[in-house]
Amino acid sequence: MNQKLTIRQLALIGSMLFGLFFGAGNLIFPMILGAKAGTALPAALAGLLVTAVGIPLLGIVSMGISRSEGLIHLSGRVSRRFCYLFTCALYLTIGPLFAIPRCAATSFTIGVRPLVGGNPVLPQVVFTVLFFAAVLFFALRPSKILDSVGKFLNPAFLVFLGVMLVTALVNPVNPLSAVPASGGYGEGAFFAGFLQGYDTLDALASLAFGIIVIRTIRQLGVTEPGAVAGSTVRAGVVSMALMALIYAATALVGAQSYALYAAELADPGFTGGDAFAIISHHYFGRGGSLLLAATVTLCCMKTAIGLVTACSETFLELFPGKLDYPKWAVVFTGASLLISNIGLSQIIALSAPVLYFLCPLAIVLILLGIAGNWFGHARVVYGCAMGASLAAAVLELARVVGGSVQPLADWTAGWLPLYGYGLGWVVPAALGFGVGLLLNAGRGRRG
Repeated sequence: MNQKLTIRQLALIGSMLFGLFFGAGNLIFPMILGAKAGTALPAALAGLLVTAVGIPLLGIVSMGISRSEGLIHLSGRVSRRFCYLFTCALYLTIGPLFAIPRCAATSFTIGVRPLVGGNPVLPQVVFTVLFFAAVLFFALRPSKILDSVGKFLNPAFLVFLGVMLVTALVNPVNPLSAVPASGGYGEGAFFAGFLQGYDTLDALASLAFGIIVIRTIRQLGVTEPGAVAGSTVRAGVVSMALMALIYAATALVGAQSYALYAAELADPGFTGGDAFAIISHHYFGRGGSLLLAATVTLCCMKTAIGLVTACSETFLELFPGKLDYPKWAVVFTGASLLISNIGLSQIIALSAPVLYFLCPLAIVLILLGIAGNWFGHARVVYGCAMGASLAAAVLELARVVGGSVQPLADWTAGWLPLYGYGLGWVVPAALGFGVGLLLNAGRGRRG
């Protein structure tokens, strides 16, 4: 049996993986990063690519190398309780709490809001009801129609996005050198970009999507574990290379269009979605806005359908006998509908503390999965590393939340390395990993 994918098969899997990852956050966050980073764009983009491309690639690789059958299996190496809590938290984050509502909110902000004018509340409610009615319809009735839409939708969207990006790059509103770095990008551009990458949710999503790639590779006849892992890595590289290219182009357009929204950029509620809409209208007028509205809405709708399906199937497996698949789909769609109407900027603001808490845990779990063969995937190593990471993640949460817990954050900043850069979890995770290795080695000698 052939244990190697053809170039065509590899390209198809890479394209499928790109379609799974590419959603609302992949549009809006590189755009706003470029607008705010300005002359510090190279360093900021490097940081973004680490967390929005590098870590998701490692997540896919981790699933392949550790031979895990999904997030439930990989997180179960820590403990059964951690498995349930972390899996639920991750799927709720990339599902009904943030990612799915963000799909609808981004579609409205980029595609519809510039067209309606006036008070956007009623149009947003009407739009999101229609959006999620379509999402639920397809989530409850998976069919070849959705596959056909997917085959044409992603290419159509990429063609429009490519035309817009090339047009903006060839005819910039202002040079990159004229854009000042603002906010955190002025002092630590790399770290600001690194943390901005959390917002794409791809580090978390890689733990959910990795198994889809592995199953697809096996269906194509590649079954030997080493060949599966190798094919998984190559497919991930194809997908993430395309993602990195789009991120770089989008961020540069965001910087070179700074003059279009320089005044609005200081508003905390101004998002990459707003910038995207302004740029599109500048270059293509109302016709371009209409085309953008259609393509972005369909693209985000496809992502939302996939996430509702994934969340429903996962909770059906986690809690057998509680609800059947259709009921889970209704629950997740209904919750997403309600949350989406608070607005894109509010969704982004509310998701930040959760991401600062979950992303370090996801990164450490990914690295443990990759290194697991070295220490035999010993539970004690997983437990010590994740336990230390969990404590550090709580401290990171205090730094982001501020307010009444600000004294705790100030105290932690005085002794925990890298805490001020949002990387306070690195040293505790490394120490926990080392302790776990020592304990595991001690058990081996006693045995």
